[in-house]
Amino acid sequence: MSTVVNADAATRAELTALDERRRAALVAVDLPALDAMFDDSLVHVHAPGLTHSKAQLLEHVATRRAYLDSTRGELSIRLVGDVAVMTGRLINRLRSPEGGANAYSGESSPRCCGAATTASGASSASR
Repeated sequence: MSTVVNADAATRAELTALDERRRAALVAVDLPALDAMFDDSLVHVHAPGLTHSKAQLLEHVATRRAYLDSTRGELSIRLVGDVAVMTGRLINRLRSPEGGANAYSGESSPRCCGAATTASGASSASR
């Protein structure tokens, strides 16, 4: 069984920056950036429980253009073997299909699978 440890400052900074780039890419509908960040085995779970594969999520982002803003609160970042588990408050402001906007918030974690080595030598679940 793998040991769970808190991320060091360098790993924390790198993963926080990656999450910021992910959130900015969702708002900007930057599909090439999202495609590069997400592992092919990604399973994204939306707040209401709808799940998307990587291809489905990219199509969803492209067609819905729903993300107006995404704000993170303080994150807890733990390393379990070669996977980083990031949890914390997330607020997404989304365009509704009717044209208005809704804010969704809660405790969540990035929905990425696969591991990638960071510059500090740790691994991250969000590639």
